[in-house]
Amino acid sequence: MILTKVERTQGGSAMEDFVPIQKKQKQSINDAFASHFAKSMFLTVTALIFLSFISTRMFTHVDLNLYGYMVGTIVFIGGFFYRFIAWGERPPTKIFIKKGLKLLFRKSTPKTTTEQLVTYNFIWNRGIYRWTQHILMGWGCILSCFVTFPLVFGWMYFTMEENGYYTVVALGINLMNVKADGIIAFFFYNALNFTAIMVIIGVCMALYRRLKNMQARAEQTFMYDFLPLYLLLFISITGLALTFMNVFLHGWGQPIMSLIHQFSVIITLIYLPFGKLAHIPFRPLSVFARNYREHYAEQAMKKCMVCGDTFVSVEQSTDVRDVLNINSIDFKMEDGFHLTELCLPCRRKYRISRFSGIPTHEIKVKEANQHAKG
Repeated sequence: MILTKVERTQGGSAMEDFVPIQKKQKQSINDAFASHFAKSMFLTVTALIFLSFISTRMFTHVDLNLYGYMVGTIVFIGGFFYRFIAWGERPPTKIFIKKGLKLLFRKSTPKTTTEQLVTYNFIWNRGIYRWTQHILMGWGCILSCFVTFPLVFGWMYFTMEENGYYTVVALGINLMNVKADGIIAFFFYNALNFTAIMVIIGVCMALYRRLKNMQARAEQTFMYDFLPLYLLLFISITGLALTFMNVFLHGWGQPIMSLIHQFSVIITLIYLPFGKLAHIPFRPLSVFARNYREHYAEQAMKKCMVCGDTFVSVEQSTDVRDVLNINSIDFKMEDGFHLTELCLPCRRKYRISRFSGIPTHEIKVKEANQHAKG
């Protein structure tokens, strides 16, 4: 805003007034969209269409049988951006994403990425059974996406000459020639069958654990815990059924089963951003969180005011208090300290003391289950 001088006459004397004039704001690409969600969605869909235009050689190699999957994927992207932006606007999320981006090029990032996204070391500590279950389900879903999405958007497709060889075309470029009845072509044909078997085994292991483990039975609900597993199981079984009908039944019933399979995939894609399966596309951000904790833990650690053990970095403790203040939440106790100054075991004991009247938080004894796995 700027001020301009305006002269006026009153009672024969000249007077000066300063009138504010609004300075014209600079135009930005953000002004063309109603929200961050609208901008993200528009740019992403535009990029997908542009890549498909190049990959399919100006839409000359489009498989209309995959049109439903394409629509489902675009709806999934919209749902994912909606949830991600809503989640990213929260004060604690803003802090760790902002600081996580700054720490993205730490020397330990490749190792952290491998442990968090490839080998799932954080689940290994909970037991080999749960690790195997997550490896099969996680990598089964990820590999299925790596195969399906390039085919759906035309980024990869196959052409066949009369010489019995397939030409693999990627992004509009002839990548390689493979023999139609060779071993490489066999793995191309059955890639989704292999991933479906991985998912079925992983889901069955998860269902068995949820039916037998007492802690899981006490905490689980059908809609949040069982429904995603049933959806994955249904997709995998109907996908294998398509291959079975094609190979052993000579295509009998395949059109109907194809529609059932496609419908199940579309419903799952639309549901995915809003249910438990949303942690799959959100999982890469765990690298940010791990870098954040490790980096600031190397700087300075905060000691519990009761037991004296270090339990969190000073930076993270400060960030937690800042977020609580932003949300007008005050955990300052009547005893004159802030609840964030206690480690988790002492915090639990302090809450017990508030109900029982016994100062159990002052007892220098650790909880019996603090090192329990799971």
